[in-house]
Amino acid sequence: MLQNEKQKSRAALLRRSAISVAVGMCFMGAAWAAETGGLRIAISSGGKPVAGATVKISSPSSLVSKTVVTEADGTVRVSGLDPATDYKVEVVAPGYSNFAAQGVAVVSGQNPALSYALETGTAQVVVTGSRLAQVDTTSATVGTILNLGVVESLPTGRSYQSYLQLVPGVKPSAGGNPSSKSGVNYSDIDGATGTSSDNVYILDGVDVTDPDTGTFGSAINSEIIQEQQVLTGGIPAEYAGGSGLVSKVVTKSGGNEYHGSVNYYFQNDSLVAKDKHIPASGFSTYDAAVTLGGPIIQDKLWFFGSFQKKSREDDVGDATTGAFMRSVKRDEKLGFFKMTWQPTENDRLTAVFFNDPTTISGSTASGTPNNRDRRREQGGDNYKVEYRREMGDLTVEAYAFRHKGEVSDFAADLSSSNTVIFRNANPQPTTAQTLLGGFGTNLVTSRDRDEAGLSAQYFLETEKWGSHTFKSGFSKSTNTYFEDSQVTGPDKARYSSIAAANAGVSFTEFFGSGWSGAKSIVAADVPRIITGINNSPNKAYFVSLLDTDHNGVVSDAEVRAYRFTSTAGNPNGQVNNYRIKEAQAAPYSVEATGKTFYVQDTWTMDRWTVNGGVRTEEWVHRDSKGDQSAKFKWKLAPRLSTVYDLSGDGRSKVWGFVGRYYDPIRTNMADFAGNLTGPVLDEQVYLGNQWLTFRTRGGPKTPDALFSPSTKTPYTDEFMLGYATNLGRDYTVSIAYTKRKTRDILEDYDLTLYSDDTLTVATAPEGYAAPGSAYYLPYSYFGYSTKPNSNYVIGTLAGGKRDYQGLEVSVTKAKRDNWQGGASYTFNKAEGNTNSDSNADFQGDWLALDPRAPNAYGKQPGNIKHQAKAYGSYFFNNGLELSGVFNWNSGLIYSRTFLASRRHLPEMVDAPYANGGVVDTWIKPGSVGSETAPAYYTLDMRLKYVYKLAGAQKVEFFLDLFNVLDKQSATGEQDLVNATGAYKFGQANAWVQPRRLYVGARYTF
Repeated sequence: MLQNEKQKSRAALLRRSAISVAVGMCFMGAAWAAETGGLRIAISSGGKPVAGATVKISSPSSLVSKTVVTEADGTVRVSGLDPATDYKVEVVAPGYSNFAAQGVAVVSGQNPALSYALETGTAQVVVTGSRLAQVDTTSATVGTILNLGVVESLPTGRSYQSYLQLVPGVKPSAGGNPSSKSGVNYSDIDGATGTSSDNVYILDGVDVTDPDTGTFGSAINSEIIQEQQVLTGGIPAEYAGGSGLVSKVVTKSGGNEYHGSVNYYFQNDSLVAKDKHIPASGFSTYDAAVTLGGPIIQDKLWFFGSFQKKSREDDVGDATTGAFMRSVKRDEKLGFFKMTWQPTENDRLTAVFFNDPTTISGSTASGTPNNRDRRREQGGDNYKVEYRREMGDLTVEAYAFRHKGEVSDFAADLSSSNTVIFRNANPQPTTAQTLLGGFGTNLVTSRDRDEAGLSAQYFLETEKWGSHTFKSGFSKSTNTYFEDSQVTGPDKARYSSIAAANAGVSFTEFFGSGWSGAKSIVAADVPRIITGINNSPNKAYFVSLLDTDHNGVVSDAEVRAYRFTSTAGNPNGQVNNYRIKEAQAAPYSVEATGKTFYVQDTWTMDRWTVNGGVRTEEWVHRDSKGDQSAKFKWKLAPRLSTVYDLSGDGRSKVWGFVGRYYDPIRTNMADFAGNLTGPVLDEQVYLGNQWLTFRTRGGPKTPDALFSPSTKTPYTDEFMLGYATNLGRDYTVSIAYTKRKTRDILEDYDLTLYSDDTLTVATAPEGYAAPGSAYYLPYSYFGYSTKPNSNYVIGTLAGGKRDYQGLEVSVTKAKRDNWQGGASYTFNKAEGNTNSDSNADFQGDWLALDPRAPNAYGKQPGNIKHQAKAYGSYFFNNGLELSGVFNWNSGLIYSRTFLASRRHLPEMVDAPYANGGVVDTWIKPGSVGSETAPAYYTLDMRLKYVYKLAGAQKVEFFLDLFNVLDKQSATGEQDLVNATGAYKFGQANAWVQPRRLYVGARYTF
């Protein structure tokens, strides 16, 4: 009887008040582990805990449901939940009415506190929560959650790379490797913008970042994405990378019911407006995919698979004449299969396979003539197996994966490549006049990664000192780069020639201005040419040719006085100047082996949360003989954040973060310093009637490069302050300030120019640093006592730096009242004196480009100062959905440049002058970052209709309209001051694509 009276009293109390349910999410595992989450639930009545309540957590998007019971303090912690936004939390407590909260989100890597005030009812009370209108008051990480409900409602490209454009501060990228914040968005090579090598891409726990280029290395069917998180700042120690963005994709899994989909999308030139800038070219494309998932053994073993076929064919027209040149076909086949075995509630074993073989028959660039076209084969297989064990508050995970990636190019025209330069040409030469012969090389490469790791997480709840979430992990990976390249043409050489009309120019004139096209010899090569003469078996001939004062020695001035006149043997009848000739062709491979370890603690006490951690990595590089070429020892990257819950209800916070991100050296540098058994190439200049070798690239005799003993790992330091709050039930507002500095930047050095201790300031040739000059670097700077035997050394770029400050403001509206949306504004201030990013650029090889040189520091090319983004979706009650995406930016910053060996280098003065004790043709004032392309915007819209069939079946029809207003605005301008081809300096050379309609349908069951 007494027990019954107590139950009645408790029920009455519940009717007068409410049960409060506080839900928080815990990330279970590291960046490279399976992305599961958890919930911490607290149940109280009248401010007092409710013990013994039964809590059931389930979702149609999750493999398993879990049932737990609250402790004496009314709390319970549930782990091992799959990320989803449609969880249902049901609570049954003796003496209380049952209730359920729907729309509860589990998001990997976050720990928000959700509160529900529930009214009582006679049976069951159901509360629908705002799914992602949350503030994670335990985290300082800045990022964006892209779930199915968002990306499938918006007009976007059908890939995880395209989804990145929805993220605040992410810059436009045609190739799908966008820059974020301080990430480099420009390369001197070809003057390319829109490609960052600072990002990390993770697909179902597999790091598919290309270990050679730093770009994404695999593609998947976007239909299988369950959740994509994009982290852009305040990144804790458990994650690799950080100087760019971190993209993590979690894929769907099977369940206890069979489910799947079939879809088809298509587009052709009849659905596209007329192109106002590039000659009209026909095209057609389609995208078809199928998915299927379900049980093999109910509640124990599930599968999920997908196959997608994407095909596109383009007709390419000449940029100048509009004439048809070729048709290019791209075929992609994206396969995926996952099996999940859960033998017990606490054990899970997952195996994943996916691949993306792709064939591209040629280039779609209208500036690439047919003779320079090439076919590409790319893609590869990926495998992963992972085991997770939950033991109360301790969770351990072990995994292993293999990523295989191929990128191979095959020349369409096998004749010798010959790039021709013109001086003071009027009119400017066309692309057809400057790019003669074939592509020049057939190249087969693979970029593979093998990795295994172990991680653990332990949750500790204390009575007086709050809660701790300890995480630690160790991994070991091996990145292997394989190459087999062969130079095409009968003489196995690639030429750079002077136009026949300019026959008779001297070296001095050749080094001067007024040239159109890419030079392959620079003034700093003159001493190398003299050395080549002195080491040549035909030394007597070259001395007699050049030694005009007859003193038996060829001087710098005598080389500069030589005039180029011969066309003998030139493949196209032009004047011989330079060629690089294949002396040996052989396949080879190099590798880099890394070990990583991290430990961190997230400590929450009252309203405060402190996340402190450290990450450390060791990398060993090996050359093609298997010998160690470099070892980068363990370096500590500390990261610390503090978050304060302003109101104590999990709805607003302020935070601060400080941390360091290291950027490990990629295999492209291991390749540069490790090709001892592969191809050997001789760089030659034509003097008199024969070719002179002045430098040999590759091979064991004189390695092309060595890692200097003092080389440091590049790093970026980040400082952040931020504020975030919920407004009402549905809105989240966030403001974040970021300051970054990047230092210890990597470059290759020519020590002949920088470290010759036999020179004096008075006797040093043009472009050479002598002891006592501001630019001289002694051998000891690189860790040597004497000059090493190599063409170059890889070292830390003296004075190199990049500085960034930014402000990001965002507003997000969660889905309720039939609509959802978001908007953001980003301010970026990026300055520096180098674009080097582990790519062996010209800095270090030419003193005029030294970061410490005059006019080198300025606005970073590739930066966009202002960006604004917005998206929204409205869901009508009749099955119609209408959505839009808006993007605006203030225009791309670029430099005034000239072309040398494919590099777009900042414009230099004509007459050399002395600076810091060195004479050179220094960068002109107002060259670096001095120009800005026009601002532009885009508006895209989607109309979608959903027709529901029996049960879970439905049919969806899509109409995506990109560039609704057909604003074919310029997105880039020609940066070459003496440009060749169709576009002159400052003229637009890239535009927003014309208005285009994309049509699709999907059947889901």
